[in-house]
Amino acid sequence: MTAAWPWIAVAALGAYHGIDPSMGWLFAVALGLQERRRAKVLWSLVPIAIGHLLSIGVAVALIAGLQQVVALELLRPIGAAALILFGLFRLIWPRAHPRWVAMRVNSFDLTLWSFLMASAHGAGLMLFPILLRINPHQEHAAHAGHAMALAQAAHTTTQAIAVMLLHTGAMMLMMGVIAIVVYDFVGLAILRSAWINLDIIWAGALIAAGVFSLLL
Repeated sequence: MTAAWPWIAVAALGAYHGIDPSMGWLFAVALGLQERRRAKVLWSLVPIAIGHLLSIGVAVALIAGLQQVVALELLRPIGAAALILFGLFRLIWPRAHPRWVAMRVNSFDLTLWSFLMASAHGAGLMLFPILLRINPHQEHAAHAGHAMALAQAAHTTTQAIAVMLLHTGAMMLMMGVIAIVVYDFVGLAILRSAWINLDIIWAGALIAAGVFSLLL
């Protein structure tokens, strides 16, 4: 894979998730304000990022596994349909989020909450067209001999890990910058006057990604 744009797209999606307050920075700022400690804001970002990484990892592993057993000609429309249907679901039920976590939470609670939130938003599913673009010929490796298949599998695993780390790293960086700025200079009052409905934007992006996957 020589083109840089799929990797730029992976980082951009991570940055988008970092901007979205429902993915975690709002929670981190609230916890910091509750305890009046900036360190609490920064501490909260770590389990949030871990939970997001785990959610992305599950989706990437599922996609990689499907590439081994399903032909690309079938996998692409199936994945595209899943993206479009999930996008429509997010449009119809934009508030379908996990709500069981209270404000008094530990690291495990935050990690689990972040995992469920990222999964509910289809964060990993959005990477589907990008992963297909990065590894479009993976299904042919099995026909190229055992050694070639092992080499291809190792290469694919490395790329999958790189996708997960790049995506989560971009998210955590953006999330951290916004959380600190809001905590130090703005406060949560900004959300009363400067709120953008990112749920609708994300739902539209999921549908657009599904259409885009069919055009790859």
